[in-house]
Amino acid sequence: MVYRDEIRETRQNEIYKENETHLAGFVQWLLDKGLSEKTIRTHVKNVEFYINDFLGYDLLDVSQGCHRIHGFLGNWFIRKASWSSCAHIKSYAVSIKKFYAYLLEKNVVTQEDYDDLCETVKENMPVWLQEMRRYEEWLFQDYY
Repeated sequence: MVYRDEIRETRQNEIYKENETHLAGFVQWLLDKGLSEKTIRTHVKNVEFYINDFLGYDLLDVSQGCHRIHGFLGNWFIRKASWSSCAHIKSYAVSIKKFYAYLLEKNVVTQEDYDDLCETVKENMPVWLQEMRRYEEWLFQDYY
């Protein structure tokens, strides 16, 4: 008898394997663009967290990530990532946009999906940063 957890784990492993392939291509794409190794490491680390920890937990592949960034940067990342900060929100947004530009070139996502992602980031960045500041105030209220 196959249990639900085994099916979930199997699907998660499939997603992680697909993500490895996408990340390897992304690294090469960034190298071709002339980015430094340090910058590439940052982008890959940021994207890997988004696609494996956030999307992967819900068994979503990268093609579904364009429409999930608001839930990630505006809520989940702030609450779940102990290192979250306004600077990290900005950094993750840049990395994720670059990753999806790569996926657009590879026809993994559509132009419409990519444009929606970019518009979501542009429109919501002030909201995300304000939410981060509110969370920090709440988190540290007993220490001041």
